[in-house]
Amino acid sequence: MNLFVPGRVCLFGEHSDWAGGYRRINAEIEKGYAIICGTNQGIYAEVEAHPTSLVLSSHDNEGNVIGPYQVPMQPDTLLAEAQKGGFWSYIAGVAYQALTNYHVRGLVINNYKTDLPLKKGLSSSAAVCVLAARAFNRIYDLKLTVRGEMELAYQGEITTPSRCGRLDQGCAFGSRPVLMTFDGDRLDTQEFNVSTEQHLVIVDLHAKKDTLEILNRLNRCYPIAENEIEKGVQQLLGPINKDINRRATEAMRTGDLDRLGQLMTEAQHQFDILAGPACPEELTAPKLHEVLNHPPVQALIFGGKGVGSQGDGTAQLLARDAAAQERIIEILEHDLDVSCLKLTIRPGQRVRKAVIPAAGFGSDLFPATKLIQKEFFPVIDRDGIAKPAISLIVEEALQAGIEEVIIVIQENALKDFERFFHTQLPIENFNKLPQKYQQYANNILEVGKRVHFVVQKNQLGFGHAIYCAREAVGNEPFLLMLGDHLYRSIGSGSCAQQMIEAYQLHGKNIVGLRYTPEEAIAQYGTVSGNWIEENSLLNVTEFAEKPTLDYARSKLRVAGLPEEQYLTVFGQYILNPQIFERLEENINNNLRQHGEFQLTTALEKLRQYEGFLGLLIEGTRYDIGLPENYLQTLIDFRH
Repeated sequence: MNLFVPGRVCLFGEHSDWAGGYRRINAEIEKGYAIICGTNQGIYAEVEAHPTSLVLSSHDNEGNVIGPYQVPMQPDTLLAEAQKGGFWSYIAGVAYQALTNYHVRGLVINNYKTDLPLKKGLSSSAAVCVLAARAFNRIYDLKLTVRGEMELAYQGEITTPSRCGRLDQGCAFGSRPVLMTFDGDRLDTQEFNVSTEQHLVIVDLHAKKDTLEILNRLNRCYPIAENEIEKGVQQLLGPINKDINRRATEAMRTGDLDRLGQLMTEAQHQFDILAGPACPEELTAPKLHEVLNHPPVQALIFGGKGVGSQGDGTAQLLARDAAAQERIIEILEHDLDVSCLKLTIRPGQRVRKAVIPAAGFGSDLFPATKLIQKEFFPVIDRDGIAKPAISLIVEEALQAGIEEVIIVIQENALKDFERFFHTQLPIENFNKLPQKYQQYANNILEVGKRVHFVVQKNQLGFGHAIYCAREAVGNEPFLLMLGDHLYRSIGSGSCAQQMIEAYQLHGKNIVGLRYTPEEAIAQYGTVSGNWIEENSLLNVTEFAEKPTLDYARSKLRVAGLPEEQYLTVFGQYILNPQIFERLEENINNNLRQHGEFQLTTALEKLRQYEGFLGLLIEGTRYDIGLPENYLQTLIDFRH
């Protein structure tokens, strides 16, 4: 398994993690707030299980192998190794915590590449810890959420001589911006998306600072402020920081880069005025201010500030565009003898395509399916028009913002699908239609411009049908809808729109879910997991295809649900393109269920590799694949 964990830069709110922690002692202290984002650089590793030991190796800048270094997976040995300090100590600390709290064996970790600068305020030590925590989680399927990985990494790092704050472990979230809130021992995280690209330059000042002394001096201001300087620090890291983070989050979301740059400059100004006097030897920071105020770059930036514990360590500048980002790096490296990294925060990858498998025979609706595909069975919509089911499904996808719909069909059905979506009615028939039907006939052809077909030559199962769409989908996430399911939301946003909005926010594989009584779960894919947002968003820890009741009762219970209720698959997914690799593994290894290649086994493997979220859909699913369900759909769907 290959893993990558980025560094993280604190865009706003440094020091607020430990400052907010003092609320355990003094509740009058304001909560801490910080905005973090993963860097474009990080730590890369190949990981696999080992029966007895922690086996570590790395590579230097010339590609030479360092190690392997082997430590037995024994608590005392791992603890002693962690307490030595140094690069390997972080992994040993996490291994100690994993062994103490979970049923795990060893790991082989080959850190084959690191392009993240070390000891520059970019959380390189935390990235190492998160890498180790993620490796244990995925290799041994510990079913931890990202927050769980963060906690394991944090506990591992504080086992070493490092005294990091919880802010550092935010690199576990990857490249997506995260607003973190620190309230005593409680940490809340809120991922958010940006609307435009934001180009930053991270500057290694090649200077010196004493982080321990900075932290020591600032910590003296807590939990009770005893003079004006200490009151100023508490004001800075409390109400002022809260207000700046609130405004900065909104500016990032809306793409107001001019405002965002102003806030960076304001944050630095407030830090200089209120924190500087508490540790003037370190926080006067002449090198930092030389970079921030360097005249040749002023026209190229919106603003800038220090990074991490501040002082002469690292700076960040918000460039006006990508070209300015490049030019800033050239100027600073030439004029001031510093090193620079690019950090570009991008909007989440849009879900532009939908896949609808429609190549099944429909044996439960035979003999009608001898003449007509079940996807063409008519359903009377709220407008009174009898629409083929496939038309309703495609319309929902397009109305949710999908740009291209890919329908997987049998070869002998191609002419029927082409005729429906791409062929105009004969003029004599078109003229016989009432106006609203003529409008709908024209609408079908407009919809058809965004509908394409992929032929599944051999019907080898649901998973195989999806795999057939691999080339058409390409390397991007896609919405998966079922060709014999209709969907009706009970809120303002359609079911597909709910899915897409959740993906835009979290950027992870998502399966739609619904509540299902236990007597019905043998008919459906069922999941288990832990709530991230109660009765809304689930961290999925297992997929089970049509489980028995005994298995469901022992393995698939979800906290907070009545004993007779479970969560089953709604019939909509948003999947990253890595699903095709998992499907290909099954096909190449001939891993079938009931003679066919299914999706569920690939979903379970994808969950282990990447994680999976479940979204409780506010809506109803109508399965028209069974006669009684189709009849009920006809009764219910028009209302």
